[in-house]
Parts: sequence; structure tokens; C-alpha cells
Amino acid sequence: MPAGAQTPAPSSTTYPARPVRIIVPYAPGGGIDFTARLSAMHLQQGLGQNVIVENRPGAGGIVGSDIVAKAAADGYTLLAVPISHAVNISLTPNMPFHPEKDLAPIVHIASAANIVLTHPSVPARTVADLVKLARAQPGELSYASSGSGSSTHLATELFIMLAKINLLHVPYKGGGPALTDLIGGQVSMYFASLPAAGPHLKSGRLRALAVTGKQRVVTLPEVPTVNETGVPGYEYVGWYGLLAPAATPATVIARLNAEVNKFISTKGFADRISADGAEPAGGTAQAFGSFIHSEIAKWAAVVKHAGLAGK
Repeated sequence: MPAGAQTPAPSSTTYPARPVRIIVPYAPGGGIDFTARLSAMHLQQGLGQNVIVENRPGAGGIVGSDIVAKAAADGYTLLAVPISHAVNISLTPNMPFHPEKDLAPIVHIASAANIVLTHPSVPARTVADLVKLARAQPGELSYASSGSGSSTHLATELFIMLAKINLLHVPYKGGGPALTDLIGGQVSMYFASLPAAGPHLKSGRLRALAVTGKQRVVTLPEVPTVNETGVPGYEYVGWYGLLAPAATPATVIARLNAEVNKFISTKGFADRISADGAEPAGGTAQAFGSFIHSEIAKWAAVVKHAGLAGK
């Protein structure tokens, strides 16, 4: 090929002609890693090519995301992202890429609410009780998070902002230590992921007050939402999606979107992710792009309110 010539853009009929790589910008074992690997398995069947998942953690997802933002826009390097993709630009204003300008949406794969847990010693049976208690004791009730700027931290900060209360933040190095100290009574509350909370709810060591999504969770129908029990307008839903470098051809985006929508509508996929408290999402690439845009604005307001920018 002559010097300076462009590689021809793949068409929907020729793509993919070789294995596809999905970068997960976090370490193995988390929700986004599980979702990416499950998606890769299904995509491999639909595309007729190997789909390889590669973990490239660092800087809260920024390192791996930057690799994809700067990769060839040919559909062979994709990015699996959680909600932090929409938050990082507010936490880290000088990122090496822009989450909307440098990456193109493919599809929203799944969403997952968290659950508001308290230690049984906290005299609150509902979210309304918890808000009343916090207002009576400003700054005294403590809440755990899996780290400053983490999804569990921001979910609680959104709650604080909308409920107009003051809580004491106790950050941990991950969800495991946060849950351990909540069980031990060292902290009062924690907005945990559903899979992590399940065993402790059954044992009675923790109390579930509400789930953070817009609707109740199928696996815990008796647990109300935060919105319906004390803080109107509150909604926190973690999410997972697939992105590509910004200039990826529309035909390739459309092919990938169609393949993902095909497998996430199956009962097998829904059953697998529901075990982790998640639900299939789907939809068009354009709808996912609009959703990301709204999420960036939503969390920018929370980050500003919490004074977390640049920390």
C-alpha cells in the first residue's frame, strides 16, 4: 500500500475479518469484567470471530479507556465501561481523552441498582426514618464507601444532596472492607451492590432499607425504592456499556449494536446477569450516547456539590 494511504473502512459484510478485542479498564472480578466476558462469549457466536477480553486497569478506568480512545477506529478494539466513564471527567478534569468526543457509543448492555444497607443498631426502618435521624444528628451518622469518588460514594452523595442532610464519609479500599466494617457496626450505612449484600440480608446481620433504582428489583420485590420511601427524585443505577474509538464506521457500530441487542434479549443472558442484580438494557447507539451525555451532567452536579473535583 502506498505511503500515506488509508486502510479501507470495513463494511458490514467484511467485518470482522479477524479477532476483536474488548478492553476492560478495571481489574478482573468486578461487575464490568463479568459483563464484558459474558458479552464477549455471546458476541463471538454472533460475529463468527474470537472476541478477546483484556484487562487494562489504572487511574479509575482512565488508562484502559485512553488506550481505546487512541486505537485504530476499525472496530477491532472496543471498550467496556461502567458508570465511572461518565463520572471521571468531573473528578479528573485533565483527562487524556474526552468521554464523548473521543469514544463512540455502541450499546447500553445492562443496568444494576444498589441497595441501602444499615447496621441493625441504627434505629431506622425506612429511608424516611433515616433522613429524620440524620437531620436530628447532623454529621454523626457515618456511611461507608468503596473509596473516594467511587460509585458507592457518589450514590450516597446524591442521596445527601437530594435529602439535604449531612453524613460522615468513611472511605475504604474496596467494597469488601466496607461491608465488613458495616457488619461489625463501625459504620452506620452503605449503598452496596446487590450481590455483595444478599448473604448478609438473609442472615439478618444487615438491614435493607431500599434499592436505589427507579423500580423495585425482581429478586427483592419486598424492598422499596429510595424514591418511593423518603427522597423523591432519587435514582442511582450503575450501568455497563460498549464503546469504540470515535471515528469507527457507522456500519461497524450498527453491526455490533445489532449483535448485542440480539443476545441481551435472550432469557439465558437475563438469567445470568440477574444473579448479580442487573437487568438487560439495549437500544440504539444514539440512545446510549444521549444517556451518557445526561449521566455526565448529572454526576458533574454531584461531584461539584460534594467538592470532589480534582481530588
